[in-house]
Amino acid sequence: MDEARRIGGFSFFALWFGAAVSLAEIMTGSLIAPLGIKKGIAAILIGHLIGTLILAAVGMIGFGRRSPSLISSRLSLGRYGSYLISIFNIIQLVGWTAIMLIQCARSLQTITGRLFGFQNFAVLVIVTGILVAVWALYIDRGINLVNNVAVILLLMLCLVMLNAILPGEGAHRVAGSISFGTALELSVIMPLSWVPLISDYTMSGRSAKGSFWGSFLGYFVGSSFMYITGLLSAVYAGTPDPIAVLMKLNLGISALLIVVLSTVTTTFLDVYSAVMSTLNLTSRIARKNLILIFSGLGTLLALFFPMEQYQNFLYMIGSLFAPTFSVVIMDYFLFREDRADDLFNIEGLLAAAVGVVVYYAVVRSDLMIGSTIPSMLATATSYLFFRFVKHNFIVKGRETWSTKLQRS
Repeated sequence: MDEARRIGGFSFFALWFGAAVSLAEIMTGSLIAPLGIKKGIAAILIGHLIGTLILAAVGMIGFGRRSPSLISSRLSLGRYGSYLISIFNIIQLVGWTAIMLIQCARSLQTITGRLFGFQNFAVLVIVTGILVAVWALYIDRGINLVNNVAVILLLMLCLVMLNAILPGEGAHRVAGSISFGTALELSVIMPLSWVPLISDYTMSGRSAKGSFWGSFLGYFVGSSFMYITGLLSAVYAGTPDPIAVLMKLNLGISALLIVVLSTVTTTFLDVYSAVMSTLNLTSRIARKNLILIFSGLGTLLALFFPMEQYQNFLYMIGSLFAPTFSVVIMDYFLFREDRADDLFNIEGLLAAAVGVVVYYAVVRSDLMIGSTIPSMLATATSYLFFRFVKHNFIVKGRETWSTKLQRS
């Protein structure tokens, strides 16, 4: 790639800040409101610190190898192991596309109903889905500047909303209950959901320093801010719906703008990365056609997805990606092994399976430290054990399991 076209630190900051400015982040932050302001903000910041450090660390693999996320994961998981990640990633990305379109359409119903007397959910989902496809199709043709401008505008609108909320009637007690561990986990998961995607962008980074800190600060600041916005909106305005707040302030046009821009500038990343994951499986389908296919699938799913499963959807993301990328991180930074020519990293996949089991066990136990950290520690310990067994009792002086499979 031409050096002039490589992505600098500020562009990474704007890209990931823009990815974090979304209704999903505000809505998830509002779920933490029963914990109270001080404990809620502490859980948000600690959770985002953990999750975003993992995100930025994985991004360094893409920068170092100059390859997209799923190709980079072959270094650790082998060829078919990376296919599993591609499939999991495509599933979560289509799911995210649908969720974003649902939230956008529901918010637009409130706005367009008040402004124009129009509230058709299906039409609003389809129109927003088309806008996402157009944004994804033209992202490589100078629309990055539009994206950066949109991020600044969205930030200003959020500040206007907070400025209107905070001097109001004071804090309200929010009904419901949530533990600190659950709040922490909900904050870790959101940056984790981007882990399979980040190398698609850092592979084009101008420098390691800019790629790491631009990505880390952009997402940490943006997502933490949006979570806290959702938390404060629920506590001070008495509603978890920021659009309702803007409508009360007679900011209908601004609300319309923030909903559409935040949805489009975030959801196109889901569509784009679903395309990159598919190209890891096959290169026979043109990129343009894949964008249209995934935009269409996300739009279709949005018409039927049950939103009451949203929290379980988040847990599914954390349970799959936290242990799997623990193995990837250990292989790249600790063992420095290249398994791209192997079919599978069997001991790595076994360790990841242990991590998934531990994740759900901890979710049920509701520990104060959340589920991601115990899951990653269990994965790391299991991986060390499986590697020890393999190197000392199984393949001492012989070829690996996966290369034997490959030969057969």
